[in-house]
Amino acid sequence: MQLLNASQIREWDQYTIQQEPISSVNLMERAASACVDWIWEHFPGQSFDIFCGTGNNGGDGLAIARLLMLMRISVKVYIVNAAGKASGDFSTNLERLKATPGANITELNPGTFPLTPDQSAIIIDALLGTGINRPIEGFTGKIVDFINHQSNKVIAIDMPSGLQSDTYSGNTNIIEANHTLTFQNFKLGLLMPGNARYFGEVHVLDIGLAPAYLTTVESRYELTEKALFDSFYKPRSNYAHKGNFGHALVIAGSYGKMGAAVLSTKACLRSGAGLVTAHVPGTGINIMQTTTPEAMCKADPHAELITRIEYPLKGYSAIGIGPGMGTQPATQKLLQYALSSYNQPLVLDADALNILSENKTWLNLIPENSIITPHPKEFSRLFGEPFNDFERIEVALEQAARLKVIIVLKGHRTFIATSSGKGYFNTTGNAGMATGGSGDVLTGIITGLLAQGYTPAKAAIMGVYLHGLAGDGAAALYGMDAMIAGDIIEALKTIHNS
Repeated sequence: MQLLNASQIREWDQYTIQQEPISSVNLMERAASACVDWIWEHFPGQSFDIFCGTGNNGGDGLAIARLLMLMRISVKVYIVNAAGKASGDFSTNLERLKATPGANITELNPGTFPLTPDQSAIIIDALLGTGINRPIEGFTGKIVDFINHQSNKVIAIDMPSGLQSDTYSGNTNIIEANHTLTFQNFKLGLLMPGNARYFGEVHVLDIGLAPAYLTTVESRYELTEKALFDSFYKPRSNYAHKGNFGHALVIAGSYGKMGAAVLSTKACLRSGAGLVTAHVPGTGINIMQTTTPEAMCKADPHAELITRIEYPLKGYSAIGIGPGMGTQPATQKLLQYALSSYNQPLVLDADALNILSENKTWLNLIPENSIITPHPKEFSRLFGEPFNDFERIEVALEQAARLKVIIVLKGHRTFIATSSGKGYFNTTGNAGMATGGSGDVLTGIITGLLAQGYTPAKAAIMGVYLHGLAGDGAAALYGMDAMIAGDIIEALKTIHNS
């Protein structure tokens, strides 16, 4: 699904209002009803303190309050800056709430603040939502600070107040929510790791915005979901043979780090490559042939390192290089040789990236459409330390275009920057994948997909999605604390049957 900015989502609201047709206040009612359904499912029988601004986010909060009260749930409503300018839908919902028997409404101002907090109530933040593009100041800032100092659980409606949808929010007061109920579509700010302390768990609620709008608009970003994966996936012909699915070469491992080579090679096989060869140090041959008999092996002349390739590379459909191979001078020369000698896309990870960070002029040797897979620290060593997460994805897109490569910036919401200027945020995966060897598995998966003839961009997007999906399967079996990288490979077995 396309990832829209705040302006486009407002346009989507208006499009729905015109096309359905539906009034804006009834669309707000629909959104409030979706929130109440979620709240009742997750927090039945709780009481709520709802803090409302006077814009449309506040209108959402008032509608939620009324619907909860009609369910005989205890609700207290606090309106902030009630004397300020109010939106029409806020005013309509305020009148509806006042007409509801038992309505408990307090207008907050410096004279009625601070409050005596109700420790048992769940706080609902409906102060500002997406309706802010500057830091919170003044009395509203004091309210935010007050909420953040309570021990109550906090639910933010659409966006935590103070957190901007599309840009870095800076140093300002921002609601720290346990849950964020956002409408119809993820917001960019809800995908940034640095914002996680503010948005907590994100839940996207379908409020029935007209899907036809998505055909009228373009977005720079997209979410990698099952529908996108399915649109890329090529089912196998009944008459296919192993030669139809490519021959991948995995260059990996060194003394004490043969596990990285094993994981990458196994993952490459499990991703569907027809043939896989592993180039490993001389003493690693027995390890590879014992643990991964399905792969062929090439022994490096050096017993403990990868130092030389003495066979032509052009016969391989795809090459993945880097996991566990170290950064010794001889290994650096091997990488330089591979960059210069192979004229098809490579998959570069781990120590290949560490070597590139020490030899940045070699970045210009990377074959066009290659895939590099840095984690944030590797990314910073390659391209400089960004000021914030938004700048990091901008730099990724700029460098992908400059180098004509695909950059897979690994993390909870892995970001794939393509050379065309479009970026993709992955939607699969979990914190259990933050374990040694997980990145080696991803390298193998992407290399295997590339070998099968998927374009580099599709191989990267599909590989990241599959990696996360398998990680979710492993977490379901073993738990996030107990799962290890090998479990991700094992979970790949069941994906295409699900």
